[in-house]
Order: sequence, then structure tokens, then C-alpha cells
Amino acid sequence: MNNVGTPDRIARILLGIALIAIVFVGPQTPWGWIGVVPLLTGLLGTCPLYTLLGVRTCKNA
Repeated sequence: MNNVGTPDRIARILLGIALIAIVFVGPQTPWGWIGVVPLLTGLLGTCPLYTLLGVRTCKNA
């Protein structure tokens, strides 16, 4: 069930890509791999934390 709306999904995907890019350019820190989380939640359209908190940014039923 989707609970992440389109603007939220786009922001998550862009943030995830930016964080993963840190692994390869810039400070090259392994902390950039944390970007996998927002990237996956953006691509899948569902966020486990949103489910726990009862939050929905998706307008669909």
C-alpha cells in the first residue's frame, strides 16, 4: 500500500541519489550508503516509518 505522495517520492529519490553519490565523489564516506533507504522508499512508494506513525502523503485511497 502506497503512503508516499509524488512530491515526497521525488524528494526521496533525489536525496537518495545525492547521498549515494557521496560514496563515490566528495568526502567519499561510507555514510553515503544510508541513501539507499530514501531511494528505496521513494521507488517503492511506501515508508515503514510513515506506516507506524499513521502518516500519508499520498492522495490515493
